[in-house]
Amino acid sequence: MTKTVIQFIALFLLLLVLQLVCNKIVLFNVAMPIVFIYLILRLPVNLHSGWVLTVAFFAGLTLDIFDNTPGMNALACTIMAAIRRPVFNMFVSRENDMNVPLPSIESMGVGDYFKYMATLVTVYCTLIFAIQAFTLHNFLLTLARIASSSVLSILIIFGLESLVSTRREKRL
Repeated sequence: MTKTVIQFIALFLLLLVLQLVCNKIVLFNVAMPIVFIYLILRLPVNLHSGWVLTVAFFAGLTLDIFDNTPGMNALACTIMAAIRRPVFNMFVSRENDMNVPLPSIESMGVGDYFKYMATLVTVYCTLIFAIQAFTLHNFLLTLARIASSSVLSILIIFGLESLVSTRREKRL
C-alpha cells in the first residue's frame, strides 16, 4: 500500500468518528455539521471516476450503517462524487496549472477551492435533507436546514482544509 492510500484510510476513519460525534450536534434544531464529505472533496483529481464513485458510495454506506439511515448518505455521496469532476472543471481552467493533483487551498487557491467546496457541500446538503424530508410539507424548514447546515459545514471544512494545508497560499 502506498503512503497516499494509508493517509486516505486514516482520514476516512478520523472523519467517520468525527461525523458520528457531529451527528449528535444540531444547532437550533436546523443546522447539523457534515464533515465526512471532506474525504470526497480531497480525492485526487486524476483518480478514475469509477474509483471516486466506489469510495464515495462506501463512505456513505459506512456512515449509513453506523447512523441507521437506510442508504441516504450513500446516495447523496455517490451523486456528489458523480458531479465532482464537472464542478472542479467549472472552477479550474486547466488541470495542468495545478502543482498537486489534490484539490486543496494550496493547489487551487483560496477562492477557487472555496467555490468548489461550497458548491459540492451545498449539493450534498440539498440531497441529504431532500431525501430525509421526502415531502414538501415543511418546505421552509427543509430550506432552513439546507442553508444552515451548508454554511456550518462549509466553515468547518474550510477550517479543516486550512489546518491540513502545509503552505499558506497568498492569492485569493
